[in-house]
Amino acid sequence: MIKEIQRFDFQGKTTFVKAVLEPPFKMMTDMYDEACFYFVKTGKRRMYSATEKIELVANEGVVLQCGKYINNYIASEEIDYCESIAVHLFPEVLRLVYDNEFPDFLTNIQTVESAGFERVESTSLLENYIQSLEFYFSNPSLVSDELLKLKIKELLLLLSKTDNVGIIKTLLAGMFDPLEINFKEVIEANIYNNLSVQDLAELTNLSLSSFKREFEKHFSSSPAKYIKRRKLEKATKLLKNTELRITDVAFDSGFNDLAHFSKSFQSEYGLAPSDYRDS
Repeated sequence: MIKEIQRFDFQGKTTFVKAVLEPPFKMMTDMYDEACFYFVKTGKRRMYSATEKIELVANEGVVLQCGKYINNYIASEEIDYCESIAVHLFPEVLRLVYDNEFPDFLTNIQTVESAGFERVESTSLLENYIQSLEFYFSNPSLVSDELLKLKIKELLLLLSKTDNVGIIKTLLAGMFDPLEINFKEVIEANIYNNLSVQDLAELTNLSLSSFKREFEKHFSSSPAKYIKRRKLEKATKLLKNTELRITDVAFDSGFNDLAHFSKSFQSEYGLAPSDYRDS
């Protein structure tokens, strides 16, 4: 559930966003004409792209290239809400900010291979930047287009000084050259993640009915049956070759409910998971 959200628009586009959410909460984010820097203030967030997954905790950031993302806000014992700040970066906004002349550290983007996620470790400079944004969210009357322009430049300059110097070029490569989505790669990358068939359909940019037809064409099975079978096959390998607890086997195989895992396993193999391991 969204508890609070604040936005600053620059040139008609929502550029700076502060959000406070109550987990568990899941949402799809469509960013096909932008990239984004996202910073977790409190809580935990798990993100899925078409082919990647990343988990962020407090005081961690990530740069996202354009694309679709499933955002899963996770509850924890320590805190009952998730607070984050996002800076959305549009190509036309960056051209305006830099007057169509990118600085040296933003050039040669055509030679950079794009990637979905780039984790950004927190530094004192980055934390100070986030604190400055929080000040303006608390004092919105002080915000102007000139200020937002400066804050965009400041963020890009800070990111260019991180340990991963190529992060900004990777970001821009993602903005101007979105990743091609391969249907089978999306399925294989997410098969053991706790995603619904509807989630997978959205990550492949298909309606649910079109996704099911495409899935049948590639795998000669319905999505639910195929994915369940693959998860159970992984579970048998973990039971045979590891000493993981049954609960961990279930979660590592893509089940989020132990009772459902045990019932499915019993139905498929005629044995409870613990008995299968003993046998």
